[in-house]
Amino acid sequence: MAFWRRLGSALARPARWGALLAGALPVLAFPAPNLEFLAWFGLVPGLLLMRAAPSAREAVVRAWWAGAGFIMAAHYWLVPNIGPALLLVAVALGACWAPAGVSTWALLRPPMTAGRALAALVVVPSFWLLVEWIRSWQALGGPWALLGASQWQHPAILALASVGGVWLVSFALVAANTGLVILITAPRAALRALGVAAAVAAAGAGPLAFALTPPVHPAGDVTVALVQPGFQPHPSPLGTASQRLSAGLAARHPGLIVWGESSIGYDLRFHHALLDQLRRLSAADGAQILADQDSYTPAGKSKVAVLIGARGIVATYTKTRLVPFGEYIPFRQQLGWLTKVSKAAPSNMIPGDGARVMTATLPGGRPLRLGVLICFEAAFPDMSRADTVHGAQLIVYQTSDSTFQGSWAPAQHASLSAVRAAETGRPVVQAALTGVTAAFDAQGRQLAWSGTSRRGVAFVRLDLVPASRFTLFDRIGDTVPLAAIVICALAALVAGNRTHRPQRLVGIMVDGNRRPVSSVSLSRAIDRDRVSRSPAPGGHGSDICAGGPAHRSDERP
Repeated sequence: MAFWRRLGSALARPARWGALLAGALPVLAFPAPNLEFLAWFGLVPGLLLMRAAPSAREAVVRAWWAGAGFIMAAHYWLVPNIGPALLLVAVALGACWAPAGVSTWALLRPPMTAGRALAALVVVPSFWLLVEWIRSWQALGGPWALLGASQWQHPAILALASVGGVWLVSFALVAANTGLVILITAPRAALRALGVAAAVAAAGAGPLAFALTPPVHPAGDVTVALVQPGFQPHPSPLGTASQRLSAGLAARHPGLIVWGESSIGYDLRFHHALLDQLRRLSAADGAQILADQDSYTPAGKSKVAVLIGARGIVATYTKTRLVPFGEYIPFRQQLGWLTKVSKAAPSNMIPGDGARVMTATLPGGRPLRLGVLICFEAAFPDMSRADTVHGAQLIVYQTSDSTFQGSWAPAQHASLSAVRAAETGRPVVQAALTGVTAAFDAQGRQLAWSGTSRRGVAFVRLDLVPASRFTLFDRIGDTVPLAAIVICALAALVAGNRTHRPQRLVGIMVDGNRRPVSSVSLSRAIDRDRVSRSPAPGGHGSDICAGGPAHRSDERP
C-alpha cells in the first residue's frame, strides 16, 4: 500500500504534468509541423519548471518527465511497431535528462549571480548535448530528433553544422533558450542584458559562419534520377514498379538512377532473369542503377544496396545500423513478447560491417564516388562523415518509409539529409519507395522534394565539390559533444567539491553561559546573526552572537 500511496502522490503534482507537456512542445519544431522557430524558445517552459523546483531531487524528476514527454512526442509514430514499449523507452530515456535538470536548478535558481548565469550559458547546453549524445547510441534508439535537426530548412543556421555537426546547432539553440530564461528571471538589468546578448549571439552564430564560408568552385556536376514508385506489396522478379518508371529515361540523360529501399523483392544472386533485365535497362538508359534488395543467407535477412551496370553487379553495400524493434529487438530474450502485441521484428536482421564507398561510372566514363547508406542510417552523422573522408562526392540514402505513411516520420526522415549535406559539404539525395524523396546541395539547400502522395521520377542536377575539400566537421568529427562531456565532468567536480567542503564550527554562547553549546556552521551562525529577533511578550530580549561577547542579563536592584 505504501508504494501505491507514494505513486499516487508523485502523479498528483501538477508541475510534473506541466514538465511532461513542456518536454513535448519542442517536437513541433520538427516536420511535419515545421515550426522551426519554436526551437529557439520552446525549451523555456521546461527550464523554468526545473529552475523553480523546491529541491535538486524535484528538479531531476521534472527533467525526467520532460525528457519522457519529448521522446513520446518525437516517436509517437512507432506505436504500431512497438506498442506499449514506447512508454517503456520514453521512461528509460527520459532519465537521461536528469543532469540537465540539476544543472538548470543549480545555476539558475535564486539568487542569480553573474557568475552562475555565465556558467549556465555553457553548462546547461553541455548537459543537453550529453543527453543527445547518450541517446544517439544505436542500442538506445539512435540520434532521431536531435534538436539541431529542426533547423533543416535554414542553410544559414546549418552553417554551424559544417563547423561542429548537428551538435553545435543544438548547443546554440539550448544556449539561446537559457539566455531567455535569464532574461525572464534575472533580478537586475545587467543580468537581463546578459541573457539578451547570449540569445542574440547564439542566433547570429550560424549566419556569421555562413557568411564566412568561402565559395566552392564545382568540380563537375551530375544529373540524378530519383525513382519513387509507391509501395508494392507483391514485387515480381519479371517486372518491378521501379523498372517500369525507369524505362525510357535515356532522353533525359541521367548520370545515375537511384531506387528506394527494398525496391527489389528478391536476391539478384539467385534471380538471374531479373538481373539480366536490369542490365539491359541500365544499358538502354545509359546510366547505372542503384537498386536495393532483401538478401537472404543461412544466417538471416539483410538489406543490400546493389549498383548495377550494363555488365552486371558493380558493387554492393549491406545496411549496418538497423532500426531498433523494426529490424531487430534489443534484448530479444527479455523483450521478445513485444512481437505478440505489436509489429516488432519477428526475427533479427543481419547487419553489415560498416560504411563503404562505391565507384559508379557516369556517361563518358567519368568516375563518381558514392557514399551509399540505407534508411535509418541517415540519422547518424558519423556514417556520412566516414564516407566523405573516404572520398565520397555524393551521399545517397535509400529508404522505404512505407510503414509510416500518414505520420510525421517520412518528412522528419527526409529532413535529415539537409543536415548531413551541411555537415559533410556534399550534396545528398534520398530515394524513397513511397516518399519523401528529396535532394539537397552541399550547403543543405533544398533542390527537390516529392511528398508521400507523389509517384514518378524526380530529376535533379547536382554540383559536385572536389573530393579533397572537407568541412571542419569532416576533420574534427564529434569534438563538440566530447568537449561538452568534459564541461559536464568539470561542472560535476566543482559541484561535488562545494557540497563536501568542510565547514568551520563555532560555539554560541547564550545569556552569559560561557560553556559551548551545540555547534553550527559559521555560515549558518552568520545568517542567524543577521536576523533581528523581537523579545517575547513579558520577557527580556537576548542577543545571540557568533564569535562575539556573550550577552549579560539585566541586573535588578
